[in-house]
Amino acid sequence: MSLSPQFLHRVNELYQSFIKFDATQCDRLNRYRNIEPESAQYLAMQIRIQQSKNILEIGTSTGYSTLWLAEAAQNTGAQLTTLEIDLQRTQQAKQYAQELAVDEAINFWVGDAKDFLATSNQQYDFILLDAERNAYLDYWHYLQNMIHPQGGVLIVDNVISHAAEVKNFIDLVKQDVRFMTTTLAFGAGLFMVVYKG
Repeated sequence: MSLSPQFLHRVNELYQSFIKFDATQCDRLNRYRNIEPESAQYLAMQIRIQQSKNILEIGTSTGYSTLWLAEAAQNTGAQLTTLEIDLQRTQQAKQYAQELAVDEAINFWVGDAKDFLATSNQQYDFILLDAERNAYLDYWHYLQNMIHPQGGVLIVDNVISHAAEVKNFIDLVKQDVRFMTTTLAFGAGLFMVVYKG
């Protein structure tokens, strides 16, 4: 995957600064909790392979994964919508996206993700779910209809690192006979969901 040295250097700098910040925070909710670099690169590769056109990210945080998704979106001519409840974090993410000139591919949406999911009638080629895990069961009610039936994919982060917290969600998805699933040992663990077709 050919990425500009400037992009790689800056996202690495940002990741290191986010990790340092998280190490100073006792309260988990105050941490940025960004996706791991190897997972972010895998997602960017998936978007290229799939030639995604319509991308949804649930959980922007400070935008580390957003930058990777947007860079790939520019490559495939896609549009990325990213959801975040925290306005300050969204503003940080916007700043980094503008700095790296990937902002035109991104629609930043601020608010409770469930409100967006409940009112959206869109289907997406590519969905990244990396948010508050106790909401995933509620989200699935909407997400199952938002995965494009022709090759769309939902990818959920932290399914190995926080296996107990996502167990009920994963069990529910696996019971749905319409879908194929697999877990990949990248980063904190990625759970992939696609229609059987």
